[in-house]
Amino acid sequence: MKCPFCGYDDTKVVDSRSADGKKRRRRECTNCGKRFTTYESVEMPALLVLKKDNSIELFDKNKLIKSISTAVKKRPVSVEDINNIVDCVESRYSNGNQISSAEIGDIVLVNLKAIDQVAYVRFASVYKDFSDVESFIKAISELKSNIDGTDKNE
Repeated sequence: MKCPFCGYDDTKVVDSRSADGKKRRRRECTNCGKRFTTYESVEMPALLVLKKDNSIELFDKNKLIKSISTAVKKRPVSVEDINNIVDCVESRYSNGNQISSAEIGDIVLVNLKAIDQVAYVRFASVYKDFSDVESFIKAISELKSNIDGTDKNE
């Protein structure tokens, strides 16, 4: 580990403890004597996303957070709820290395349906590519039938 102050290559660990699921290490440079903190975390294998057009790209956690945030804008959904949905996607596929964008969308929809139904319809309108008012009416009718307990799929 290089010292951030003098660039020397040799540092020693003075203290080590767990913090927020990471390993916090207090280090001291053996050259200049200054101390600094580093955090160590497990690096997960890269998760690839298979898109609708059959292209493949790296999973971008921030991109998913942004799309969910757009759906929940001005809704009573916390940042913690959003992070939990993203963590659900990541943990579900932590052992695999590829997921389709459809699977990601389905996971988000299931979680949003339980948290906020307006956000669910907003996300579904983009994810399912609603092209007319009938698509919205159908989605809302399905939600209403689930609430009323008249869902025929149960």
